[in-house]
Amino acid sequence: MTLYGEKSPPADDRPTVQVSAVTWPDDGPGPVTSPAAGEPEAGPRRRRMRMLLATGVTGGVLAAVAGAGAWAYAGDVPRGTSVLGTELGGRSRADADRELRAELDRRAAALAGPLKVTVDGRSAEINPADVGLAVDVPATVAAAAAADAHAVSRLVGSRTVDPVVTVDVDRLDDALRKVLGDKAQGMTMPAITYQGTTPKVVQPKPGLALEPQRSAEVVRAGWLAGAPITVPLVERHPATTPEELNQLVTELAKPAVAAPVTLRTDKGSVKVPPAAIAKSLRFTADKTGKLTPSVDVKQLRAALGDDLATIEVPPKNATMTISGGRPTTTDGRPGQQLDTATLGQDLLAVLPKSDGREVTGKLKPTPPELTAEKISGLGIKERVSTFTTRFTGGMASSRSQNIATIARQVDGTVVLPGKTFSLNGHTGERGYAQGYRDAPVILGGKLVPGVGGGTSQFTTTLFNATYYAGLEDVEHKPHSYWFDRYPAVIESTIFWPDLDFKFRNNTEYGLLIDTSYTSSTITVSIWSTKIYDSVKTEYGPRRNITTPKLIHLEPGPSCIPTNGINGFTQDAFRVIKKGGTVVKREKFTWRYDAEPRYVCGPKPS
Repeated sequence: MTLYGEKSPPADDRPTVQVSAVTWPDDGPGPVTSPAAGEPEAGPRRRRMRMLLATGVTGGVLAAVAGAGAWAYAGDVPRGTSVLGTELGGRSRADADRELRAELDRRAAALAGPLKVTVDGRSAEINPADVGLAVDVPATVAAAAAADAHAVSRLVGSRTVDPVVTVDVDRLDDALRKVLGDKAQGMTMPAITYQGTTPKVVQPKPGLALEPQRSAEVVRAGWLAGAPITVPLVERHPATTPEELNQLVTELAKPAVAAPVTLRTDKGSVKVPPAAIAKSLRFTADKTGKLTPSVDVKQLRAALGDDLATIEVPPKNATMTISGGRPTTTDGRPGQQLDTATLGQDLLAVLPKSDGREVTGKLKPTPPELTAEKISGLGIKERVSTFTTRFTGGMASSRSQNIATIARQVDGTVVLPGKTFSLNGHTGERGYAQGYRDAPVILGGKLVPGVGGGTSQFTTTLFNATYYAGLEDVEHKPHSYWFDRYPAVIESTIFWPDLDFKFRNNTEYGLLIDTSYTSSTITVSIWSTKIYDSVKTEYGPRRNITTPKLIHLEPGPSCIPTNGINGFTQDAFRVIKKGGTVVKREKFTWRYDAEPRYVCGPKPS
């Protein structure tokens, strides 16, 4: 028998009525008598009556079962299923979706309220929307529809389905870290470094930290309850154990620097000494504390220095010069350098060995970074700014010689679009070996002889050339005292290696730095494509003026007398116009100290 309702239940969850054949008892043969008046006729007629009665009763029961089954299986969500106290059972998915959204709307104010969280004793409030806390209604309805409920449970049982709560784990972790502040006990990461050629070890130690997924789990569970939430810290151990760290030291870090490695090429051999190995062998820990050894080939090349010149030919970049008032390009040439693709791994493989410490290097053609074709397409076509400062002493002066030396080093430099130029990075150390001489420099607030004195004048000239080209100032520092050979505020000192001057080519064109000098002037010009109508400086008045003190110094070669200079504070505004409109107005402010009046000799008595 098949029962039909509003919806057929699943085959494995459908109520079944067992039907068996029934044999009714027969009165058997006997005397046939006439029934008494009013008595029903016996025999087959009576049996038919019983059969009809039985049939009527069974049909009623089956009809009741069919009706109950149809009621229990109505809708997509099993009857008796609720979410957030809202009955969704017996509803279609669409109706359940609407009902659940209505319930969330009723709770909207409470759900949007600040969430009180405590992390390691520190408490704060977090806006649920800021960390992406929300109920995923479609996912919750799907979970409710999939709730396990057999036939009897659907008729008389009930069940509660938790809502599916979503959260942005990364944003929540950021918010919780702000609550925690500096109280987290971070892991001590394992480390191996070298002091000279001696390995120095930092042993790993566990720490207490937030575990983003665990934090999200706790916050999701506590959000809907509206009660304060305590987020736990989890003890975390670095992935590299102390035993593994000690093994790395014994099997790699120590033998690596026990002897040199021979690097063989078709052009000859180079010895890689232990000191160069120590400078290039790296043991890097990732965020889990896993320590991985590698060879930094760039550091290796730097450590080998001029030794590579015996086997390599460096590429030469194309150059640009100004000739006859126009930029002229000269093409470069390719070189031959070590192929570093596998050199690091090859070297790492032999470092643990006590013998057979040899690697084979391959030389490959190396094109120049700048070709004539590339430079020609950079838009370097006109002079966009120029600046000149004056000096005394003629070219016989050591200070003047230093200015000329640094000007020659920078002349012809091409800066690509988006790149940052560093004066220290370009020239490197400015010492005797590089052709610089002793000349007065400011140290400890007074002028003393020092190698490279005078390069600040070139720095100021270069700074102003980039300033009036409208280029982005990245790093500069004016002098402690103001010297009238420089414009106030918009000037810059330099000192290797601590004080640098940097600017960024924030245009879509390349630029060329062109330098020239005479016996009394230094000029720097920037060539590119002109972008702005004008770049000018507007000064505010000088304020907070201070007068110099008189100081007597011990006479001798290191004593340089001065007349003293007033100190003051001043503002300078760079005003940039384009299309007749001011597009940028930048404020530069500096406070100059009063330079004392230094006298070489004792105080008059």
